[in-house]
Formats: sequence, C-alpha cells, structure tokens
Amino acid sequence: MSDLVVALGLVLVIEGLALAAMPSAMRRAMEAIERLPDVPLRLAGLGGALVGLLIVWLIRG
Repeated sequence: MSDLVVALGLVLVIEGLALAAMPSAMRRAMEAIERLPDVPLRLAGLGGALVGLLIVWLIRG
C-alpha cells in the first residue's frame, strides 16, 4: 500500500513540475487532447498502462 501512495506522490510531483515549468505548453496540450476522439485516447491510455505494468513487473520481478 505504501508503494501505491509513493507512486501517486511521484505522479503529482511530475505533473506539478511540468505545470510550473511550462504552463502554456501544458494548456495547449490539454486543449489538443480535448479535441481528440475517444478511440486514440483509450489506446494511448491502455498503452501507457501496459508500459507502466511492464516497468513495475521488471523492477519488482
């Protein structure tokens, strides 16, 4: 459970740093994502989840 909390904390740190360092680029990216249809977003989300799962599996064994 503590690993999950640490992982969520790292996500917040990375997103917070990205928003602080380049707010206008993040805003443009969010606007571009808003215009995309659902299918590419689902595929990107699934792909990201699978890559994350693979990384955790490789590190944790």
